[in-house]
Amino acid sequence: MRAVVQRVARARVIVAGQVAGEIAQGLVVLLGVANKDDANDVQYIAGKVRDLRLFPDGLGRMNVSVADAQGSVLLVSQFTLLGDARKGRRPSFDGAAPPALAEALYDDVARELRASGLSVATGVFQADMKVELVNDGPVTILLDSTRQF
Repeated sequence: MRAVVQRVARARVIVAGQVAGEIAQGLVVLLGVANKDDANDVQYIAGKVRDLRLFPDGLGRMNVSVADAQGSVLLVSQFTLLGDARKGRRPSFDGAAPPALAEALYDDVARELRASGLSVATGVFQADMKVELVNDGPVTILLDSTRQF
């Protein structure tokens, strides 16, 4: 499972001209599910998103989690994070999970984050989405549940 985590001042997802999910201060999490992912990957990603200290403390250091900052999470499915562009010019998505598995694990990540007390908005799985955000910092972190980076 891979995630791009961005600290934002605000963000929203628009589907077919309508706002599907929206947050004020918090994190946008673009999530890609791999075909070998399972509940352990869900726990790893949800725990990292919940506990990463990406918000400033009183001294301006990144030392506060999204929960402690009273922020929200906008979780957006993005299978292209599993694209492999090492060969040729067209990425291969062979490593991405099939839609049924990807959606189930995406929903599990959202459920885990909510269970931890976070306010979580989502995009629409497999929809053509427009993601608008104001990156705060900018702060962008890459996560991979197989710890490749």
